Amino acid sequence: MGRRYLVMLLAVALLWGASFMFIKIAVRELAPATLIFARIGIAALTLAVIVPVLVGGRRTLAEIRANACWLALVGVVNIALPFWLLSWGETRIDSGLASIIQAAVPIFNAVAAFGFFHEVRVTGVRLAGVAIGFVGVALLVGAQPHGKVLGALAVVGMAFCYAVGQLFAGRHLSDVPPPVVALGTTAVAATAALPLGLVQAPHHVPKWETIGSVLALAIPLTALAFLLFYAIIAGAGAAYASLVTYLVPPIALSYGAIFLGERFGAAALGGLALILAGVALGSGTVPLARRRREASLPS
Repeated sequence: MGRRYLVMLLAVALLWGASFMFIKIAVRELAPATLIFARIGIAALTLAVIVPVLVGGRRTLAEIRANACWLALVGVVNIALPFWLLSWGETRIDSGLASIIQAAVPIFNAVAAFGFFHEVRVTGVRLAGVAIGFVGVALLVGAQPHGKVLGALAVVGMAFCYAVGQLFAGRHLSDVPPPVVALGTTAVAATAALPLGLVQAPHHVPKWETIGSVLALAIPLTALAFLLFYAIIAGAGAAYASLVTYLVPPIALSYGAIFLGERFGAAALGGLALILAGVALGSGTVPLARRRREASLPS
């Protein structure tokens, strides 16, 4: 059982790590709004075929009706808005740098929880981890040339949106089958992206690499990755699923270096180290590991 979820976790990391590269390719020709509409729209159609098979058609519709308001809110905050911010940010910064900043999602999760979600707020050592992670984010943003600062800040905004959206989903949608959450939120996000996506659509048929990038982003990297990720949460727990945070940045950096020729200096690597250290402390991973080791020692 443990090996099964490890394979699923690695699969999600490989998929999500590639998303930054495909976004970078697609925004060379498509406006961010058009890209996210196509990506989320195709993903929603894919999930509309798969989810009723997994959950049942009647139950899927009943769950969506009963939780329509929260699905709508999470769809906008956790998908539509952060997807646009990430795509827009990648018109100005490298894909690998965007993946490093996204790794700070648990840091912003702790910040939002401290102010508005008291049942999951962090204190003590975890709060110190949040501070360390913020130093890493500040280092990354501050190291950007003047023309790239706004792009980096857009990705910071994306990370914050993800954090808030996850907290809303955890509080109000925890009893809804995860595949239904994936379908409902992507459908809402696609609807929200529709008007601007159509207005900014190109007047020509995009190049094959652009079309391929959109299809890759929509089907395996959004629809299927969501299903895998929610299956991990349901079977192994949210804490185990959150380990993907550590795996995505190095994978995305490798994709960017190999396929896009991106290079990263000391500031990027230092920022990554600080962010991952902050996530480890802020999520309780380090203290938990220490307690387990102590419990295993003979008395």
